[in-house]
Amino acid sequence: MNRKILHTCTRLMIVVGVLVFVLGVARATDSNFFTGSYEVVQKTDLGSQTQVRLQLHLTNRGQHDIHIQRLTVWDFSHPTKGGSRASSIIIHALTSVDTTQEFTIPRSEYELWNRGTRPRIVLEVQMPDGHKTAQVIRLDRAQGGRAN
Repeated sequence: MNRKILHTCTRLMIVVGVLVFVLGVARATDSNFFTGSYEVVQKTDLGSQTQVRLQLHLTNRGQHDIHIQRLTVWDFSHPTKGGSRASSIIIHALTSVDTTQEFTIPRSEYELWNRGTRPRIVLEVQMPDGHKTAQVIRLDRAQGGRAN
């Protein structure tokens, strides 16, 4: 009798483990379906800093709506306060949004963009189940877009 209970419990634990794994993979896969592009629509030199206004095109290829709560330009080792912006952007499943955001970044980083380095942006998002996560996107230059 004890052997049957042990086998039943073992099987139940295996099924629960597989379900937890599958749900975790589904959640992670859905949250990694972001792509984006950028165009610099305005640039202002501020000494060692550059203020840029970016037109961002962000795409959610996942199956769930996503709420972006913060955007951070993250190409430099010590982001300044101006490199991060609180926001409230909702990207519905399988759609794209355009947004214009302004950031202050080191001039040296902006010069790297002009030489072809793709900027990286961190999206702090709230998932449909309420948990928050960060997603990193390497932005492509918009077709016909300019870096300077």
